[in-house]
Amino acid sequence: MIVDKYLSRKEFSSYEDFAAHFELKVPENFNFAYDVMDELARTSPDKTALVWCNEKGAQASFSYADLMRHSDKAARVFADAGIGKGDRVMLILKRRYEFWFCVLALHKLGAVAIPATHMLSAKDIVYRDNAAGVKMIVVADEDELLARVDEAETASPSLRIKAFAGSSGRALAVGAQAGWLDFGAAMGTAGDFVRPRGEAAAGGKDLMLLYFTSGTTAEPKMVAHDFNYPLGHIVTAKYWQEVEEGGLHLTVADTGWAKAAWGKLYGQWLCECAVFVYDYDRFSPGELLKVVAKHGVTSFCAPPTIYRFFIKERLAEYDLSRLRHCSVAGEPLNAEVFDRFKQATGLSLREAYGQTELTVTIATFPWMEPKPGSMGKPAPGYDIDIVDEDGRSCPVGEAGQIVVRTDRRKPAGMFLGYRDDPALTASVWRDGLYYTGDMARRDAEGYFWFVGRADDVIKSSGYRIGPFEVESALMGHPAVLECAITAAPDAYRGQVVKATVVLAKGREPGDALKRELQDYVKSVTASYKYPRIVEFVEELPKTISGKIRRVQIREGEPARR
Repeated sequence: MIVDKYLSRKEFSSYEDFAAHFELKVPENFNFAYDVMDELARTSPDKTALVWCNEKGAQASFSYADLMRHSDKAARVFADAGIGKGDRVMLILKRRYEFWFCVLALHKLGAVAIPATHMLSAKDIVYRDNAAGVKMIVVADEDELLARVDEAETASPSLRIKAFAGSSGRALAVGAQAGWLDFGAAMGTAGDFVRPRGEAAAGGKDLMLLYFTSGTTAEPKMVAHDFNYPLGHIVTAKYWQEVEEGGLHLTVADTGWAKAAWGKLYGQWLCECAVFVYDYDRFSPGELLKVVAKHGVTSFCAPPTIYRFFIKERLAEYDLSRLRHCSVAGEPLNAEVFDRFKQATGLSLREAYGQTELTVTIATFPWMEPKPGSMGKPAPGYDIDIVDEDGRSCPVGEAGQIVVRTDRRKPAGMFLGYRDDPALTASVWRDGLYYTGDMARRDAEGYFWFVGRADDVIKSSGYRIGPFEVESALMGHPAVLECAITAAPDAYRGQVVKATVVLAKGREPGDALKRELQDYVKSVTASYKYPRIVEFVEELPKTISGKIRRVQIREGEPARR
């Protein structure tokens, strides 16, 4: 397997052996598009690399040779448009298969790819254009997306080229008149691509990717990754998601988010596992399960919300016999979901923790017994600690902030910093420590347990209460579909616990249900943690990446007496 070229050792007998002896071999001037994808096109040209389908029934499959050919054509289109090393190109391609052609093409050119979600407003696009100096945008061929880019263009002085691409094959009649490039048509007539050499070539420590964080509390930040970043995802795919050579892996994520890089791109192909893409606009748990069964997905990764919907389906009605490994990330997993999914499928959900700035950082690896609700143990290469407000290591059981120690080594795949913002970088990465902003505790066996964001921890009557532990308790009640735990100011206790609850179908809000939920939390966790305030809502405020905006809930709270 091609992944073996980048591993000093392939087999491990235990987590301790893995943590102590796993090491990556990082070559000089590594470029994933050439060194992995084009090499696989040479050695395994007919092997399936990408399987795509959409909710309307369309399907497509691409071999490694196909991806080399299409990415070369796309690279020539970009080059003809004036894109070269270091130029910034934003990709708003949803789950269209053209995304993979484009991102590999940009890697080949040494240009900087900026994946972005289709949910951006015109104002969001302007912010990103100007922050990153975007020169070109490629969007899915949808009228609404094109209109938003057109609206943003007048306030985006760096933007030079607009292009549309998509699987619908619909060329817009107004495209040429409005200054739009039909990317698919241009690929069809593109000449041969010539690989850049010398100063025009990029790799290794050059800038490859810019991700804008979702901005739960402030304006999005530009997270910068270099060309070595894909190698960090060997651990993500091979040892956490446990993808298999010749298998078919599905990670549920839009291409605009870093989760796509975790599960739809680098590590999977390094392990020669085909990437499966289900292109949909409206999520339906039943339809997703049908697709997983029909195509024989062998490994699956999704946020906890997806699994919460799955366990409400009749899972026995779907043929999931080819599904071997399931993983979960994005937000902490409730033990109730873990237990019910395992009862229905026999599969243990393997949780992990990481950030856009990192690769998989803490995870439940193959040699470990999963503990429902625990993130697992540190990934090799990551020197992880939990520290208090004074930077001192916390004892077992005490909550503190997760930090990555980089004074002795920097993990492969860790970000370069926040682009064009050294002050922000220095505020979170100082004295050899990167402060994640996330709180956790460590148990006696070395497992890590998520508590919450550092600014989400509730301090009530001298107690420190992590929102996740209360959310986890509350999610065990059958009336609760989703919930968010936040602090509400209180004149006597400083803060009290507030639960904002979305009810399951068929359940009605009321005072009796409030008391029932409060009593339920008291029965399954320490009584002082119960929510003194319960508010029922139709939906929770979320970022465009789907993360709960607890800050928005808190900001709407008056002081209480």
